[in-house]
Amino acid sequence: MQFQIPNLLTPDEFQQVTQALAEAEFVDGKLTAGWHAKQVKNNQQLKRENAQDLRRTVEQALLRHPLFQAGARPRSIHSLLFSRYQSGMSYGRHTDNAFMGGSGLRRADLSFTLFLNDPNEYEGGELVTEGADDEQSYKLASNTVFVYPSSTLHRVAEVTSGQRLVAVGWVQSLIRDPAEREILFDLDTARRSLFTKSGKGDEFDLISKSLANLLRKWAD
Repeated sequence: MQFQIPNLLTPDEFQQVTQALAEAEFVDGKLTAGWHAKQVKNNQQLKRENAQDLRRTVEQALLRHPLFQAGARPRSIHSLLFSRYQSGMSYGRHTDNAFMGGSGLRRADLSFTLFLNDPNEYEGGELVTEGADDEQSYKLASNTVFVYPSSTLHRVAEVTSGQRLVAVGWVQSLIRDPAEREILFDLDTARRSLFTKSGKGDEFDLISKSLANLLRKWAD
């Protein structure tokens, strides 16, 4: 399952993040790439030691959003990076590592990209995900986050002019299996819709019971 969340950050948060990035020092993105990804990764990243407050801002915005909570069931958000692609830069076809975080390894179940500047400010730079028989391209409005399975083959097309700014990160979910996460998401969506229409009735209670019991059964 994949989904988008527009307007993730508040206006003040968005201004804080983008202004800080405009004044920040970036380094070669290969410094955080795996041995095989180094061959296809050509971008720049904000120095980790300068990104702590910005990472916290993005993480808190994700954790407070009900769609992210329902779709990702996060145990932790980790390894968040701020990336810059200037003209001629790209990130070739790859799959994200199963585990990240150095000595404190955490699983990567879901990946996300938060777009931080307007798509009209650069040419190219689409995030391209590969399915069994097709590709999908994403070049979303600023302050929109796209969440997708970390098992997906994907790439960032070459930026041919302008500059692309994004935050990327990963989620270790409480629910390891993506099919189980989708079932829980559907149940949660149905019970919220039912509550809006009919309030807290017998049907709502039964769906809530099933949702809670499946969480107990499947949580990792």
